[in-house]
Formats: sequence, structure tokens, C-alpha cells
Amino acid sequence: MSYKSLSEFVEILEKEKELVRIKEFVNPELEITEIVDRVSKSEKGGKAILFENTGTDFPVLINAFGSYKRMCLALGIKNLDDIGKDIDNLFKEFSGNKNNLFDKVKLLPQLLKLSSWIPKIKSQKGECQQVIINNPDINKFPVLKCWPEDGGKFVTLPMVITKDPKTQIRNVGMYRMQIFGKNLTGMHWHRHKTGARHFEEYKKLGKKMPVAVVLGGDPAYTYSATAPLPDNIDEYLFAGFIRKKRVELVKCITQDIEVPTDADIIIEGYVDTAEDLILEGPFGDHTGFYSLPDLYPKFHITCITHRKNAIYHATIVGIPPQEDAWIAKATERIFLTPVKMAVVPEIIDIEIPVTGVAHNLTIVKIKKTYPGQAIKVMNALWGAGQMMFNKILVVTDYDVDIHNYSELVKIISDNFNPFSDVYFSKGPLDILDHSSEKMAFGGKLGIDATIKLEEEKNEKSNLNNLSKIKINKEQIKKVLPEIFELNDEFFKDDIPIIFISIDKSKNSRVIDIFQKLIEFTGFSQIKIIVFVDKNVDVSDINNVLWICMSNVDISRDVYIKSFLKNDDKCLVFDGTRKTKISDKFNRDWPNIIISDDVTISTIDKKWNKLGLGEFIKSPSLKYKKMVNSKGAVAK
Repeated sequence: MSYKSLSEFVEILEKEKELVRIKEFVNPELEITEIVDRVSKSEKGGKAILFENTGTDFPVLINAFGSYKRMCLALGIKNLDDIGKDIDNLFKEFSGNKNNLFDKVKLLPQLLKLSSWIPKIKSQKGECQQVIINNPDINKFPVLKCWPEDGGKFVTLPMVITKDPKTQIRNVGMYRMQIFGKNLTGMHWHRHKTGARHFEEYKKLGKKMPVAVVLGGDPAYTYSATAPLPDNIDEYLFAGFIRKKRVELVKCITQDIEVPTDADIIIEGYVDTAEDLILEGPFGDHTGFYSLPDLYPKFHITCITHRKNAIYHATIVGIPPQEDAWIAKATERIFLTPVKMAVVPEIIDIEIPVTGVAHNLTIVKIKKTYPGQAIKVMNALWGAGQMMFNKILVVTDYDVDIHNYSELVKIISDNFNPFSDVYFSKGPLDILDHSSEKMAFGGKLGIDATIKLEEEKNEKSNLNNLSKIKINKEQIKKVLPEIFELNDEFFKDDIPIIFISIDKSKNSRVIDIFQKLIEFTGFSQIKIIVFVDKNVDVSDINNVLWICMSNVDISRDVYIKSFLKNDDKCLVFDGTRKTKISDKFNRDWPNIIISDDVTISTIDKKWNKLGLGEFIKSPSLKYKKMVNSKGAVAK
């Protein structure tokens, strides 16, 4: 299904009782974020919100993709697996044997269907150009300042259109934009992104780079800009495939770029490749930590156009879960089919947990038929598109329900031998990963949790023959004062995993603490130990996993250690914050993102006027003790 406008999508959300309109004034600076953070972390992602009183002429739509149902509504489907099935059916139509004329003629309807999805350029002006502003001021829109330590206001859902200067092939990416003036923003494209590659091509040619930024329109456009499509595949062709209707484009007023005619807001401009870069950030990012200031290109705005009654579409990111988790879930389901077809045919299913913030953790299940197949899958996925950023990859058998985490952790613990089933590698990391010694480069960990074939078995460990594990937590804390708390809840289900919080101010290294712990009864049976800082609540498993996976550099902080009394081994994760003094870590370590006390109090007082139902406490209160100091950098 296609939407004629973002307003039509809002009407559908309202009809489905998935939208709340807020008429009370809410400040786009910090207050909208605080409200949305509370709502998006509530059951099933809460509701989409339309802030109608923003102090500007434009309402803000936010959390529109923030649940499974709303993500399906955005893409015009009933189930997120539907698009993957369409891709599979299309592939089968064209890949089968076509030995005679009749078989080839039968393809004509499919070819016509394909041609009907190809973007088309219209000669007349579009709805997105009903209002033309030749003296542009981006501050007329309710651009959000999301978090207290952000460097300023940021456009958070921009579809950034660029073209390869040689081939003229279009790319639509999503790169945040910090506001520096009425007609100047940053352009935060990472070095791995197509926009950055186009920038380098224009720079070689000594030319200015035309850019157009799109906000709103059919939600399929916004999703397509986030999709991990292969380079040189037009995102608007993909959007046409999703909505089963071509995207109609119109020429910009001041730049040689085409934009969707039914978008809400268009920001036209250029990047001067000869100009000095600008220091952009900090920004409270989807990792749950601030991304720290760095140099990015300047984007000069030459014209702004918009619909009459345009809606400003935005999102916030931060400590998971947020709205972006559901966009990632859509990607997980949609791109499972292409990954199976083109990269790893033995894959049955894939799960990207929210706590892994897209890149830190991936679970796959496979139809295993030969020894070493799990390792083959790891290597193939680490070389496939955005999966190159994955940090921890777990492979299981085809009959495991990888979406049932209770079952999954039991299967992993039963099938995983630290002695032989752990694989280390290195490669590219997400540019936002703050734990690695070198930016955007670090270690990777693969865990083979499949049932081992005869050739893969290793008899050097007896950890698969577990009896009830028992430890004396009080005795351990008494003898080792650097240990703050231990969570051994998994022991009840004979799962040999423990979470431990420690006080690093006592100048004890994780490796030293481990060597002391293994002297205690019960520890020789444990397969995985996760260490975090004392301000992390180890009873909250999701929180521990998010913090640990964010804070580990696999090359430095994950290791296999032997026990003293036998040949068993244990996989140890050091998920603590790294510092220059205790860990010789020389990069700045970012702070966790929370709202400030004034904003929390302001929203507490406004809550009853907002029409959002029962009062929801600020999630920031839960994480406040985990923030080490003021500022975006943890001191």
C-alpha cells in the first residue's frame, strides 16, 4: 500500500488508535525527547505522538514507527516477513528455467510490474513545492535538541539525496544534521556510507556537491533511506517495490537533484568539498551513549520548499528500546531473504536483539550439514554489507527458537564449550563504537552453539556434565571487597553464566579478580563470566547485556581463561568502563544519555495535561547512577 502523504499516514494511525495528539505547548528543546523516551519504553512501544503546539507553524510527528504494528502500517503490510516473501517470490519467478517461449511470455506481467516501480521524474512542480522559501531559515521548523549534552539542535530523520558525479546514480541515506545557523548544518555521513563516497568523488573533481534533504512523505521513503541496500541500488526503486507504486520525483528549485513530489519538506543545498570541515556533536546516539565531537562537511542551504500544512517528521535515539529498534526489526525480517539467497543459503532465521543496538549482537540459526559450517557462516556474514559491523555473532541449529531468549540461552550454554567453540576475528566496527582502541576497527567474537558433529567434538572439557552450581556470594563479597554484587540467577536452570559488578576504584583488574574467584567453590563449573562496573544493576539482565556489549573491545576485553584445578575453560567479558589510568585507554569515553533534572521535573508537572494516560516515570531516573560526571565525556 502507498500513502499520498505523511498526513494520510497520520490519519491511518489515528484510525487504528495508534496516535495521540498533544495540544499543550511542548518545547522541542529537551521536552519532546523526555516525553517520547517515557512513551517509547512503555509496553509495546506506546503510541505515536503528534505534537501540535511546538512554538512554530509545524507540528512534530514522532514515534510513528515505534511498535511492530506501526512499522507494519508504515510499510503497508500485515507482517514484517511479507516483504521478504515478496522478494523470494520475485526471485523464483525470474530464476527458474525458461526453456520455451510460453515460459518466457509468462514473465511479461512480472516485467510490467517491475517497470511500474521504477521512479519517474515529473516536469511540473510537486506538492512538496507548494511553498518556496528562497531566503531559507531552517530554524522555522521545530528541530529538536534531544539531550542535555547535545552540541545543538539536530534534524534526526533526514533523507539525504546525493548522486555519484560520474554515473549520476542516486543514493538516499540517513545522516543526522546539526544546525549551525539559519542556512548551515553539518552532514554527518560516516566514512563507510555512500554519501561519504560521493563526497570524495566530488572532491577529486574539485566540484561542489549538490544535496537535497527530504522530510516526510510516504513512510516507505523514510524506511528505504535506512535500509542496508547494496551500493548503486536506488532506494526509491526499493520504496516503489515496498509500496507497489512508483515514486514520482520532481526537480529541485536550486539544485540538480530530484525529490519525491509528495514529501512534506525539502531542504536544498550543497557541500563545498574545498571547505574546511566543521566540528559536529556531541549527540545522544542510538547506542545509548553520546557520540563525541568530530569533523564533518558543512551543508549550505540554498532553498527550502514544503507542502502547505506540512508535518515535521522526527525521531529520538538513546538508551534502548527506542523507535529505531522497530526500524531495525523491519530490516532484520526484510533482509533475511536476500542474505539467504546471495550470501548464506543455509541460514534459516536471524535475530538482532534490541540490547545489541543493531551491530553488537546477532543470532543466526542454520541447517547444519558438515563440520565447520558455523565458522563458514560467521566469516560470510562478517563480509556481507552492514553485517561487517557486527561485534558478537552466535550460530545455533535450525530447531532452536532464537526469538525466545530463555530457550536460546539454555541452548547456548548446553552446546557451547569455551575450550573449542569460540572464534576471534578482526574487522570494521561501527564508527559509533566507543570501546575499541582504534576508531571503527576492532575485534569480533563468534560463538558456535550448534550441536557438534563427530569431527568437531572436543573431549578436553567436562563442562557439559553439569550438576547444580552453588556459590557462596556473601563469603565472596567478604573476602573480595572489590566485588560489589553477583547475579547467579541462571544457576537455577543449570545455566553456567554469572554477572558480577565490581568497584574498579580499588585498582583491581578484571583478570586479577578472576584469578581470585576461581579459588571459590562452584566457579570451576562456570562457562561465562560477565564483569561490569558497580553502578550497573546486575539483576537487570537486559541492562547488563547492553552495557557489556557496548563496552567490550573483543580484542582486549574478551578472553578465555583456564581454571587451576582442571583443564576446563571460561569465557570472560570485561564490560567495565575503560580509563587511561587503569586500562591505558587513550580515547575519550562517552557518557550514558539521560535527561536533566529540570526537564524531568517540567514534564512531571505537565503530564496530566498531555493526554497520555497513566503517569510514566522518567527512564533517566533508572540510569542516573550510571552517569559518571557532567558533560558528554565520562570523567
